[in-house]
Amino acid sequence: MRTLDIKDIMEILPHRQPFLLVDRAEIVEEGKKAVGYKAVTYNEPFFAGHFPQEPVMPGVLIMEAMAQVGAIVILSQEGMQGKIAFFGGINKARFRKKVVPGTMLRMEVELIRQKGPMGVGAGKAYDGDTLVAEGELTFMVG
Repeated sequence: MRTLDIKDIMEILPHRQPFLLVDRAEIVEEGKKAVGYKAVTYNEPFFAGHFPQEPVMPGVLIMEAMAQVGAIVILSQEGMQGKIAFFGGINKARFRKKVVPGTMLRMEVELIRQKGPMGVGAGKAYDGDTLVAEGELTFMVG
């Protein structure tokens, strides 16, 4: 297992603040599976409008955070450095519990199919041991 801090992640992903949604990651199996972490704080810019009276992390951003973990899996493969993994689609997305400030979001993404520059990853996001979201993330590397 290889552990990545924010500096390592920024060498792999093209994302930057405020849209970089992974604070640290572990590559569990090279080219196959990674686990990423996001400390969800009150200072997140999206909480100013979603929702001021009851801050909840938008589901689409949870999916984006999982996609970024998936991109770490893909872009850390040999020959993929310096490329960008684009979203191709989201299937079977389910949101099971609100993600609120104070959550340490743990995202597990496993590559289930890849053919050339296209593929699919299965992602699950947790708050502790509680599943908060899941989905299949389709990507294309360009």
